[in-house]
Amino acid sequence: MSEGRLVLSVTEAAELLGISRGLAYELARTGQLPSLRLGRRVVVPRAALLTWLERAARPLSREPRKEQW
Repeated sequence: MSEGRLVLSVTEAAELLGISRGLAYELARTGQLPSLRLGRRVVVPRAALLTWLERAARPLSREPRKEQW
């Protein structure tokens, strides 16, 4: 995987996150994983994935999160 690419395939994102390909596609489909469609491909923007991970890594609070992609 090239470091200079702006987007990752859903499979590549799944590998980086340590989740199954199917779960990654499900999260993308439901808007829980940042993704976009380029033609027939679904891709995960690298910058959005990093931002998503940083936000998810914040300490959990008792209030439900209102943020969603």
